Amino acid sequence: MTEPELTYEGRRLPRPHDEVVDQGLSFDLGTLFDRRRALRLLGLGAAGAAVAACSPSPGPSQSPGSSQSSSPGPGSAPSNTLTEIPEETGGPYPGDGSNGPDVLEQSGVVRSDIRSSFGASNGTAQGVPMTLELVVADLARGGSPFAGVAVYVWQCDREGRYSMYTRGAENQNYLRGVQIADATGRVRFTSIFPACYPGRWPRVHFEMYPDQASITDADNAIATSQVALPKNACDAVYAQPGYGQSVAALQRVSLTSDDVFRDDTNGLQLGTVTGDVTSGYNVLLNVGVDTRT
Repeated sequence: MTEPELTYEGRRLPRPHDEVVDQGLSFDLGTLFDRRRALRLLGLGAAGAAVAACSPSPGPSQSPGSSQSSSPGPGSAPSNTLTEIPEETGGPYPGDGSNGPDVLEQSGVVRSDIRSSFGASNGTAQGVPMTLELVVADLARGGSPFAGVAVYVWQCDREGRYSMYTRGAENQNYLRGVQIADATGRVRFTSIFPACYPGRWPRVHFEMYPDQASITDADNAIATSQVALPKNACDAVYAQPGYGQSVAALQRVSLTSDDVFRDDTNGLQLGTVTGDVTSGYNVLLNVGVDTRT
């Protein structure tokens, strides 16, 4: 009997026995281009270009591997000169219902500490402590704090696995959670430093929704992007026990070769990192969201 053809988002998998993330560069680029093509068909591409043309010039670009991004330092408020965060693919493991499992419909997903699973699952992700802070500005309102926006984040664990999808973690939902921005547009998550696995730079994914009530439908997302982690922090973390497999993977990729971050020439997705492996790291990214686009 002929084995059924395996597909992802209607496209044939060139390596049907491998993970979706391991289908090769051409497949990954096709997925990204399909998403951007859809945005253009909705008229969003032209609108985004018009907004970008009217926006102030961004600050100086940041060299790959630097521990500082073009964002202001920790604790800072969003600037009215902040540029809109680049729109990115959610990848193959979003957990928002757009590609299989949906964690956003589960009670308990709104939480600040995402290290442990919740509900019927009870696993905990181990690793170097990391706090992620996103400060969201509403560019449609002159860069004012985007109070009340719902931010969903997800990432891989120390072994490079994504809960709800990857073998060995498919029955967990750790390292996923939602926070609602306070009056300053800030959300804060307690997590662990993610691994680096072959083909991608270390990162944290995020989606933003207008409010908490809208998170149960992925079509309501108003921004999808990723936070890149600086190389010097990655080098320090990956020298720690449990992260050994990340060392070789990091040596084979860079911010300028990564399929997503190589286009971020102004460092808009590169987090500012402080701390160390003993006390943990704090990652900060100022995020501009324009609801007009």
